[in-house]
Amino acid sequence: MTLSKLDQAAQDAGIAVDFTNASGEQVRIHDDTKRALLAVMNTPQGKAPPLPPVQVFTPRRPRQCCPQGKGEFSWQLETERGKTYSGLLQAGETFTLPPRLPQGYHRLTLRQGRQQWHSRIIIAPRRCYLSEPLAQGDKRWGALVQLYTLRSEGNWGIGDFGDLTQMLEQIAAHGGDFVGLNPLHALYPAQPEHASPYSPTSRRWLNMLYIDVNQVAAFAQSAEAQRWWKLAKTRKAVQAARATDYVDYRAVAELKITALRLAWKTWQPESAFQQFVAEGGDHLRYQAAFDGILAERSSQQAKEWGWASWPETWRNAHQPEVQQWCAAHEDEIQFWSWLQWLAQQQFAACWQRSQQLGMTVGLYRDLAVGVAQHSAETWQDPQLYKLGASVGAPPDRLGPLGQNWALPPLDPHEMRARGYQPFIDLLRANMRDCGALRIDHVMALLRLWWIPYGETADKGAYVSYPVEDLMAILALESQRHRCMVIGEDLGIVPPVIVRMMRSHGIFSWKVLFFEQERDGRYRLPAAYPRQSIASASTHDLPTLSGFWQAEDLALGEKLGMYRDSVLHSLQQQRTAQKQALLDALHQAGAMPARSRQPVQKQPLTPALNVAMHRFLAQTESALLGLQPEDWLGMTMPVNVPGTVDEYPNWRRKLCVTLEAMFADKAVKQVLKAVNDGRKER
Repeated sequence: MTLSKLDQAAQDAGIAVDFTNASGEQVRIHDDTKRALLAVMNTPQGKAPPLPPVQVFTPRRPRQCCPQGKGEFSWQLETERGKTYSGLLQAGETFTLPPRLPQGYHRLTLRQGRQQWHSRIIIAPRRCYLSEPLAQGDKRWGALVQLYTLRSEGNWGIGDFGDLTQMLEQIAAHGGDFVGLNPLHALYPAQPEHASPYSPTSRRWLNMLYIDVNQVAAFAQSAEAQRWWKLAKTRKAVQAARATDYVDYRAVAELKITALRLAWKTWQPESAFQQFVAEGGDHLRYQAAFDGILAERSSQQAKEWGWASWPETWRNAHQPEVQQWCAAHEDEIQFWSWLQWLAQQQFAACWQRSQQLGMTVGLYRDLAVGVAQHSAETWQDPQLYKLGASVGAPPDRLGPLGQNWALPPLDPHEMRARGYQPFIDLLRANMRDCGALRIDHVMALLRLWWIPYGETADKGAYVSYPVEDLMAILALESQRHRCMVIGEDLGIVPPVIVRMMRSHGIFSWKVLFFEQERDGRYRLPAAYPRQSIASASTHDLPTLSGFWQAEDLALGEKLGMYRDSVLHSLQQQRTAQKQALLDALHQAGAMPARSRQPVQKQPLTPALNVAMHRFLAQTESALLGLQPEDWLGMTMPVNVPGTVDEYPNWRRKLCVTLEAMFADKAVKQVLKAVNDGRKER
């Protein structure tokens, strides 16, 4: 079958002309969708250079290239460490790279007459990093924490890096090895109600609301800051923010920014800060400028959102008006840069503390799949992010119109043209100061569902990404940072991703709720793959208690998310799931045989909660991640997918303080069962 010109152009650009839906049916992509996506892409134009802009080699791929064109070229290869090789080669002939070329990023230059071309040569390892204890068969567990949910006697209404230090110490004391975190990416301090950690303004910088102000030396040393702190009004506001069951982001932001501005007045620059600014370069400067401009404009237009509502001449970081503002507001830029430095310093201290405690993994970070449409990232680099599209998911049985996440996609052609530097920078920013990195929606390394801007999600198409190259770079940076990689591979997962994750040493995610055979039976602990992390739930799913009591279904009904027929079917399915889970618990020996009874007569008792955790602890998965919400028997979720204003997503706190949680006898019983289960071989 001959492809049409449109289909050929789409395929050449990496746009799939059809896909297999959730029902196993082949679906054709509409021509209008192909045209719309082609229009927003930076597909290569003009005559192709002799060599591609970047070439990635792994141990399985011959280190050879074949320059195109005519005649003879002179070549020079400069390694990452400055060693050079040179010679002559003929166009169209296979050229073998010098032997013993080390792993890393090298530069190959071809010259012919007055012309020259550059190609980045990346030599990558076969697999991602794995610590020696895990490689030798050890099994470790840790807590999966939404940092903002933590309560303590000292925080200012939101979990912070001081709480994280306390959490690490408690987890280590109770036999755990790591604390897994929600994305810590930068959000919008001037517009704090935009609180989703998965819709950040930047994935390279941190959310400054996590700064523990009590640990900032300049705050303690500032007489003006301390006078403000001792005001009855201030203390009352902090206590009120601390007492709420849901994070009051606006109150927290006002308190912390006020305190830190007072501290900034008397702070004396340090060489470490100056080095941080120098290393951050223009990316940090424009991030700080964005925060400063947003703060200024939000004080005048409170409901204004992102840069899209700014005057036309301000909608790009490189416009003259923006440059003039930066020149006139150097102190403001330094202030917001300082907050990033404080956040980085405090997070690094958390990592150092985990290492002092002898933790193998210590901390794992979470890399969101993208940034918000009108974010600092898109403001300073509109060529890289395609604002004419957004990413999401195609239609399925429960979502007939699919999902639109309102995140502009990275252009794969632009990434390749830049030698994958944006991807490398992103990994480096997120692999520092941690022992593992979770890649949200790891399928994005292979393909993403692109939706033309303004369309519903059913009008989208899959766009492919250079998955082999990206996974190779992931392995290289993983080894260099000694940071293992976890891929969030839930949902419809193409078989090729499963194979590639396995071969590249990327850990799979295994959620108890989903680990069922076709006949409904739950997989027993021995069936869980070694190269995986097991968990009871995730931030997008109900808690264990919510699942058992079907509180998530009741909440969905209350929010108008289900039709009556769908709800009834889900309720029946839930009863069957609970019975199957009970059967698995008994079969695995996680619950004593004498306690066997029909699911209708089995409430979620402390003993059943312990049994579920024991079951998970017995899995062969090298890592086990557990949510404090499940230790405490909490029912309300932290996020309800598909809702925005209908539910207070990303705000619900834990029901008790850290101090009270680890003093709770029921929690101690759960953690003892987990430790015992992990030690069983």
